[in-house]
Amino acid sequence: MISKKATIYPNVKFGNSCTVEDYVIIGATPRGYNTGDLETVIGDNAVIRSHTVIYAGNKIGDNFQTGNKTNIRELNEIGDNVSIGTLSVVEHHITIADRVRIHSQAFIPEYTVIESDSWIGPNVVFTNAKYPMLSETRKELKGPHIKKNAKIGANATILPGVVIGENALVGAGSVVTKDVPPKKVVIGNTALVVKDVQDLGY
Repeated sequence: MISKKATIYPNVKFGNSCTVEDYVIIGATPRGYNTGDLETVIGDNAVIRSHTVIYAGNKIGDNFQTGNKTNIRELNEIGDNVSIGTLSVVEHHITIADRVRIHSQAFIPEYTVIESDSWIGPNVVFTNAKYPMLSETRKELKGPHIKKNAKIGANATILPGVVIGENALVGAGSVVTKDVPPKKVVIGNTALVVKDVQDLGY
């Protein structure tokens, strides 16, 4: 069911049994393109909640859902069974694999990679500019790389280019400035390894 109050731009393709609520915008034209230039694909069984904006050029798998007022920029690859929470912002040229959960009010910047089964808590901030406002910054943007089944606690901040290893856990409120090894727990500002994930009973 697509609400009559939603705005659907040209060249948007939906799978079966999708729900699009009031005041959603899908296929919005990004700067530098004409309306309809970029194909937008949304798979089966999507639930896109009110006031969400999805720009053109996204390829989104099955069973996708958003909270209210989610903003997703252009040219992203998003897998199956992905959920992006209320008021979260996903910028452009991002890869999000299957079964990723991004909670409310998270910020995911350009050139981030989030691998399958990862969990991103509320108010998490990823960054991608090592030296903001320098003339060469835009050429060197690099978001974090979150490996499979990693978990990022609420209000954590992850610096540009940082790799969070498979099955790692970042504690709530941590500021992560360097790579986190697989299966390790880090906490604090600056975040430090404190134990193995297996010590938590995972």
